[in-house]
Amino acid sequence: MKILVTGGAGFIGSHVVDLLIENEQEVFVIDNLSSGRLENLNPKARFFKQDLCDYETIEKIIGENRPEIVYHLAAQIDVRKSVENPVFDTQNNVLATINLLELCKKYKIKHFIFSSTGGAIYGDAKEIPTAENYAEKPICPYGCAKLSIEKYLHYYNFVHGLKYTALRYGNVYGPRQNPHGEAGVVAIFINNMLNGKNPVIFGGRQTRDFVFVEDVAKANLLALNDNKSDIYNVGTGVETDIDNLFLKLNKLFDNKFQAAHMEMKKGEQLKSCISFNKIRENLGWMPSWNIEDGLKKTYLSFK
Repeated sequence: MKILVTGGAGFIGSHVVDLLIENEQEVFVIDNLSSGRLENLNPKARFFKQDLCDYETIEKIIGENRPEIVYHLAAQIDVRKSVENPVFDTQNNVLATINLLELCKKYKIKHFIFSSTGGAIYGDAKEIPTAENYAEKPICPYGCAKLSIEKYLHYYNFVHGLKYTALRYGNVYGPRQNPHGEAGVVAIFINNMLNGKNPVIFGGRQTRDFVFVEDVAKANLLALNDNKSDIYNVGTGVETDIDNLFLKLNKLFDNKFQAAHMEMKKGEQLKSCISFNKIRENLGWMPSWNIEDGLKKTYLSFK
Protein backbone atom coordinates (compact mmCIF):
# COMPACT_ATOMS: atom_id res chain seq x y z
CA MET A 1 0.00 0.00 0.00
CA LYS A 2 1.02 3.61 -0.50
CA ILE A 3 1.09 5.36 2.88
CA LEU A 4 1.59 9.00 3.90
CA VAL A 5 3.16 9.64 7.31
CA THR A 6 3.04 13.23 8.54
CA GLY A 7 5.80 13.94 11.04
CA GLY A 8 7.71 10.94 9.71
CA ALA A 9 11.10 12.48 10.51
CA GLY A 10 10.13 12.97 14.13
CA PHE A 11 10.66 10.85 17.21
CA ILE A 12 7.64 8.56 17.02
CA GLY A 13 6.94 9.06 13.32
CA SER A 14 10.36 7.85 12.21
CA HIS A 15 9.93 4.60 14.17
CA VAL A 16 6.51 4.12 12.54
CA VAL A 17 8.04 4.72 9.10
CA ASP A 18 10.80 2.19 9.77
CA LEU A 19 8.30 -0.48 10.77
CA LEU A 20 6.04 0.19 7.79
CA ILE A 21 8.98 -0.10 5.40
CA GLU A 22 10.14 -3.30 7.15
CA ASN A 23 6.67 -4.63 6.32
CA GLU A 24 7.10 -3.73 2.62
CA GLN A 25 4.81 -0.71 2.52
CA GLU A 26 5.49 2.22 0.16
CA VAL A 27 5.91 5.28 2.37
CA PHE A 28 6.23 8.99 1.77
CA VAL A 29 6.73 11.55 4.51
CA ILE A 30 5.67 15.15 5.03
CA ASP A 31 7.57 16.92 7.81
CA ASN A 32 8.53 20.57 8.34
CA LEU A 33 11.52 19.52 10.49
CA SER A 34 10.47 21.85 13.31
CA SER A 35 11.24 19.02 15.73
CA GLY A 36 12.02 16.15 13.35
CA ARG A 37 15.49 15.51 11.95
CA LEU A 38 16.67 14.28 8.59
CA GLU A 39 18.96 11.72 10.22
CA ASN A 40 15.84 10.03 11.64
CA LEU A 41 14.36 9.55 8.20
CA ASN A 42 14.39 6.11 6.61
CA PRO A 43 16.27 6.39 3.26
CA LYS A 44 13.61 4.24 1.57
CA ALA A 45 10.89 6.80 2.32
CA ARG A 46 10.19 9.62 -0.11
CA PHE A 47 10.46 12.95 1.71
CA PHE A 48 8.70 16.30 1.35
CA LYS A 49 9.81 19.15 3.60
CA GLN A 50 6.56 21.06 4.04
CA ASP A 51 4.29 22.56 6.67
CA LEU A 52 0.77 21.13 6.93
CA CYS A 53 -0.62 24.64 7.31
CA ASP A 54 0.30 25.27 3.64
CA TYR A 55 -2.93 23.81 2.29
CA GLU A 56 -2.25 24.30 -1.43
CA THR A 57 1.18 22.66 -1.37
CA ILE A 58 -0.04 19.76 0.76
CA GLU A 59 -2.92 19.21 -1.66
CA LYS A 60 -0.47 19.09 -4.56
CA ILE A 61 1.68 16.48 -2.79
CA ILE A 62 -1.30 14.30 -1.88
CA GLY A 63 -2.90 14.74 -5.30
CA GLU A 64 0.27 13.64 -7.08
CA ASN A 65 1.13 10.73 -4.75
CA ARG A 66 -2.39 9.45 -3.96
CA PRO A 67 -1.87 7.58 -0.67
CA GLU A 68 -4.39 4.97 0.44
CA ILE A 69 -3.58 5.38 4.14
CA VAL A 70 -2.61 8.46 6.18
CA TYR A 71 -0.75 8.29 9.49
CA HIS A 72 -1.00 11.70 11.15
CA LEU A 73 1.77 12.19 13.71
CA ALA A 74 2.82 15.78 12.97
CA ALA A 75 1.90 17.97 15.93
CA GLN A 76 2.90 20.58 18.46
CA ILE A 77 3.63 18.18 21.34
CA ASP A 78 4.66 20.42 24.25
CA VAL A 79 1.96 20.58 26.94
CA ARG A 80 3.60 23.55 28.64
CA LYS A 81 3.88 25.46 25.36
CA SER A 82 0.18 24.80 24.72
CA VAL A 83 -0.61 26.44 28.08
CA GLU A 84 1.59 29.42 27.28
CA ASN A 85 0.27 29.86 23.73
CA PRO A 86 -3.02 28.03 23.09
CA VAL A 87 -3.60 29.89 19.81
CA PHE A 88 -0.34 28.54 18.37
CA ASP A 89 -1.22 25.07 19.63
CA THR A 90 -4.67 25.21 17.99
CA GLN A 91 -3.28 26.40 14.68
CA ASN A 92 -0.78 23.55 14.53
CA ASN A 93 -2.81 20.75 16.10
CA VAL A 94 -6.40 21.48 15.04
CA LEU A 95 -6.54 23.69 11.96
CA ALA A 96 -3.69 21.89 10.17
CA THR A 97 -5.42 18.56 10.85
CA ILE A 98 -8.75 19.79 9.49
CA ASN A 99 -6.93 20.86 6.32
CA LEU A 100 -5.54 17.34 6.08
CA LEU A 101 -8.93 15.73 6.71
CA GLU A 102 -10.48 17.83 3.95
CA LEU A 103 -7.87 16.48 1.56
CA CYS A 104 -8.52 12.93 2.78
CA LYS A 105 -12.18 13.44 1.93
CA LYS A 106 -11.37 14.89 -1.48
CA TYR A 107 -8.88 12.19 -2.47
CA LYS A 108 -10.85 9.31 -0.95
CA ILE A 109 -8.31 8.14 1.64
CA LYS A 110 -9.28 4.70 2.97
CA HIS A 111 -7.99 4.94 6.53
CA PHE A 112 -6.79 7.81 8.75
CA ILE A 113 -4.62 6.74 11.72
CA PHE A 114 -4.25 9.51 14.26
CA SER A 115 -1.73 9.93 17.08
CA SER A 116 -3.81 11.20 19.98
CA THR A 117 -3.01 11.35 23.68
CA GLY A 118 -3.97 9.21 26.64
CA GLY A 119 -1.58 11.18 28.80
CA ALA A 120 -3.53 14.44 28.55
CA ILE A 121 -7.03 13.69 27.28
CA TYR A 122 -8.55 12.29 30.50
CA GLY A 123 -7.35 14.94 32.92
CA ASP A 124 -6.81 13.83 36.51
CA ALA A 125 -8.86 10.65 36.27
CA LYS A 126 -10.16 8.90 39.37
CA GLU A 127 -10.05 5.55 37.56
CA ILE A 128 -6.48 4.23 37.28
CA PRO A 129 -5.58 2.68 34.86
CA THR A 130 -8.01 4.77 32.80
CA ALA A 131 -10.06 3.08 30.07
CA GLU A 132 -11.28 4.60 26.81
CA ASN A 133 -14.86 4.95 28.03
CA TYR A 134 -13.82 7.25 30.88
CA ALA A 135 -15.06 10.85 30.50
CA GLU A 136 -12.45 13.04 28.78
CA LYS A 137 -11.64 16.14 30.83
CA PRO A 138 -8.35 17.57 29.58
CA ILE A 139 -6.79 20.30 31.70
CA CYS A 140 -4.41 21.70 29.06
CA PRO A 141 -4.92 23.09 25.52
CA TYR A 142 -2.86 20.24 24.06
CA GLY A 143 -5.33 17.68 25.43
CA CYS A 144 -8.26 19.85 24.30
CA ALA A 145 -6.85 19.95 20.76
CA LYS A 146 -6.39 16.17 20.56
CA LEU A 147 -9.93 15.58 21.84
CA SER A 148 -11.27 18.10 19.33
CA ILE A 149 -9.59 16.21 16.48
CA GLU A 150 -11.11 12.94 17.68
CA LYS A 151 -14.56 14.57 17.48
CA TYR A 152 -13.77 15.77 13.95
CA LEU A 153 -12.74 12.22 13.04
CA HIS A 154 -16.15 11.00 14.17
CA TYR A 155 -17.76 13.66 11.98
CA TYR A 156 -15.69 12.78 8.90
CA ASN A 157 -16.47 9.11 9.43
CA PHE A 158 -20.20 9.61 9.99
CA VAL A 159 -20.77 12.12 7.19
CA HIS A 160 -18.04 11.28 4.66
CA GLY A 161 -17.23 7.62 5.43
CA LEU A 162 -13.57 8.17 6.32
CA LYS A 163 -12.44 5.23 8.48
CA TYR A 164 -10.20 6.25 11.36
CA THR A 165 -8.19 4.80 14.22
CA ALA A 166 -7.20 7.13 17.07
CA LEU A 167 -4.33 5.92 19.23
CA ARG A 168 -4.16 7.55 22.65
CA TYR A 169 -0.53 7.29 23.73
CA GLY A 170 0.84 7.32 27.24
CA ASN A 171 4.14 9.16 27.77
CA VAL A 172 6.25 7.85 24.92
CA TYR A 173 10.03 7.65 25.38
CA GLY A 174 12.96 6.03 23.61
CA PRO A 175 15.76 6.53 21.07
CA ARG A 176 15.52 9.66 18.85
CA GLN A 177 13.43 11.62 21.34
CA ASN A 178 14.36 15.30 21.20
CA PRO A 179 16.08 16.31 24.46
CA HIS A 180 15.77 20.05 23.74
CA GLY A 181 12.76 22.00 24.92
CA GLU A 182 10.37 21.11 27.73
CA ALA A 183 8.65 17.97 26.39
CA GLY A 184 10.04 14.45 26.87
CA VAL A 185 11.26 14.16 30.43
CA VAL A 186 13.28 10.95 29.81
CA ALA A 187 15.27 12.49 26.97
CA ILE A 188 15.79 15.74 28.89
CA PHE A 189 17.04 13.96 32.02
CA ILE A 190 19.40 11.66 30.10
CA ASN A 191 20.80 14.53 28.04
CA ASN A 192 21.45 16.62 31.15
CA MET A 193 23.10 13.75 32.97
CA LEU A 194 25.31 12.85 30.02
CA ASN A 195 26.45 16.49 30.07
CA GLY A 196 27.18 16.35 33.80
CA LYS A 197 24.14 18.38 34.88
CA ASN A 198 21.76 17.57 37.71
CA PRO A 199 18.20 17.27 36.35
CA VAL A 200 15.51 19.72 37.47
CA ILE A 201 12.24 18.09 38.55
CA PHE A 202 9.11 20.22 38.46
CA GLY A 203 6.99 18.66 41.20
CA GLY A 204 8.06 15.01 41.27
CA ARG A 205 5.15 13.10 42.75
CA GLN A 206 3.04 13.32 39.58
CA THR A 207 2.74 9.93 37.89
CA ARG A 208 2.92 9.02 34.22
CA ASP A 209 2.49 5.89 32.09
CA PHE A 210 5.80 5.58 30.24
CA VAL A 211 5.52 3.49 27.07
CA PHE A 212 8.50 2.59 24.88
CA VAL A 213 8.51 3.98 21.35
CA GLU A 214 9.03 0.59 19.65
CA ASP A 215 5.83 -0.67 21.29
CA VAL A 216 4.01 2.45 20.06
CA ALA A 217 5.24 1.82 16.50
CA LYS A 218 3.88 -1.75 16.68
CA ALA A 219 0.47 -0.39 17.76
CA ASN A 220 0.50 1.85 14.68
CA LEU A 221 1.30 -1.09 12.43
CA LEU A 222 -1.49 -3.20 13.93
CA ALA A 223 -3.92 -0.32 13.42
CA LEU A 224 -3.80 -1.11 9.70
CA ASN A 225 -5.82 -4.22 10.52
CA ASP A 226 -8.59 -2.35 12.33
CA ASN A 227 -11.77 -3.11 10.39
CA LYS A 228 -13.82 -0.31 11.91
CA SER A 229 -13.38 3.21 13.27
CA ASP A 230 -12.30 3.16 16.91
CA ILE A 231 -10.19 4.71 19.68
CA TYR A 232 -7.49 2.82 21.60
CA ASN A 233 -5.20 3.57 24.51
CA VAL A 234 -1.54 2.68 23.96
CA GLY A 235 0.13 2.43 27.36
CA THR A 236 1.46 0.02 29.95
CA GLY A 237 -1.09 0.35 32.76
CA VAL A 238 1.82 1.08 35.13
CA GLU A 239 2.28 4.36 37.03
CA THR A 240 5.76 5.78 37.55
CA ASP A 241 6.27 9.07 39.38
CA ILE A 242 8.93 11.50 38.18
CA ASP A 243 11.05 11.17 41.31
CA ASN A 244 11.16 7.40 40.82
CA LEU A 245 11.92 7.85 37.11
CA PHE A 246 14.97 9.91 38.07
CA LEU A 247 16.12 7.21 40.52
CA LYS A 248 15.87 4.55 37.79
CA LEU A 249 17.92 6.70 35.41
CA ASN A 250 20.42 7.63 38.09
CA LYS A 251 21.23 3.94 38.57
CA LEU A 252 22.50 3.92 34.98
CA PHE A 253 24.90 6.71 36.01
CA ASP A 254 26.09 4.94 39.19
CA ASN A 255 23.84 7.19 41.33
CA LYS A 256 26.13 10.19 41.00
CA PHE A 257 23.45 12.83 40.39
CA GLN A 258 21.10 14.71 42.68
CA ALA A 259 17.92 16.24 41.27
CA ALA A 260 16.86 19.80 42.02
CA HIS A 261 13.16 20.30 42.72
CA MET A 262 10.96 23.19 41.63
CA GLU A 263 7.23 23.87 41.73
CA MET A 264 5.07 21.85 39.32
CA LYS A 265 4.08 23.78 36.17
CA LYS A 266 0.51 24.94 35.49
CA GLY A 267 -1.61 22.65 33.32
CA GLU A 268 0.15 19.46 34.40
CA GLN A 269 -1.81 16.47 35.68
CA LEU A 270 -1.12 14.79 38.99
CA LYS A 271 -1.85 11.27 37.74
CA SER A 272 -1.88 9.66 34.30
CA CYS A 273 -1.99 5.92 33.63
CA ILE A 274 -4.03 4.19 30.93
CA SER A 275 -5.48 0.73 30.38
CA PHE A 276 -4.49 -1.25 27.25
CA ASN A 277 -7.20 -3.92 27.58
CA LYS A 278 -9.21 -2.73 24.58
CA ILE A 279 -6.33 -2.70 22.08
CA ARG A 280 -5.15 -6.08 23.38
CA GLU A 281 -8.60 -7.58 22.80
CA ASN A 282 -9.27 -5.93 19.41
CA LEU A 283 -5.85 -5.69 17.76
CA GLY A 284 -3.69 -8.11 19.75
CA TRP A 285 -1.31 -5.42 21.05
CA MET A 286 0.30 -5.29 24.44
CA PRO A 287 3.52 -3.65 25.70
CA SER A 288 6.62 -5.80 25.43
CA TRP A 289 9.13 -3.41 27.06
CA ASN A 290 9.26 -2.75 30.80
CA ILE A 291 10.52 0.63 31.92
CA GLU A 292 13.91 -0.56 33.17
CA ASP A 293 14.83 -2.19 29.85
CA GLY A 294 13.38 0.68 27.85
CA LEU A 295 15.32 3.28 29.83
CA LYS A 296 18.54 1.29 29.41
CA LYS A 297 18.12 1.09 25.63
CA THR A 298 17.29 4.80 25.50
CA TYR A 299 20.33 5.66 27.61
CA LEU A 300 22.63 3.58 25.38
CA SER A 301 21.26 5.23 22.23
CA PHE A 302 21.89 8.71 23.65
CA LYS A 303 25.32 7.73 24.92
